[in-house]
Amino acid sequence: MHFRHLVISALTVALVMTMAPRVSAQGRLATAKALSCSFQRSATGSWSKAGAATAVVKPSTLVLRFEAIDFDDGTAQLRTGKVASEVVAKTAEGYAHFMQVFRTGPLYTTTVFDKDANGKLKAVHSRHEYFATPLPGSTSSPEQYYGECEVTK
Repeated sequence: MHFRHLVISALTVALVMTMAPRVSAQGRLATAKALSCSFQRSATGSWSKAGAATAVVKPSTLVLRFEAIDFDDGTAQLRTGKVASEVVAKTAEGYAHFMQVFRTGPLYTTTVFDKDANGKLKAVHSRHEYFATPLPGSTSSPEQYYGECEVTK
């Protein structure tokens, strides 16, 4: 009889644990409605005339704001200065991804990691774009930015 009670108790605990809401580090991202991200470093990729890949790392001042984040609908507003764009928003297991696909071909992605960086969240922003002839003042080669985000709503 004692063994039977032990088994029933173990099954009850297991059932309750699977039904209880999970509280994890992902909570900050999963419930975020707005993020403010700043990127202090960037790497710009290129290819030499011989075809060898190269990269230049330099300081950055890129700031991105994600607002009206709705992971259930998969949408968000990306704001850079006064310009706003609709982006795709997805979250999974401690990651939040924001994707912007341009009709002209480029793809921009931002991933926010639920990893603490002095009270903020680590983040990376990538720009997948390439022009054979660089255009001054615009993204002409693949770029990746490294920084942090904070939940603002």
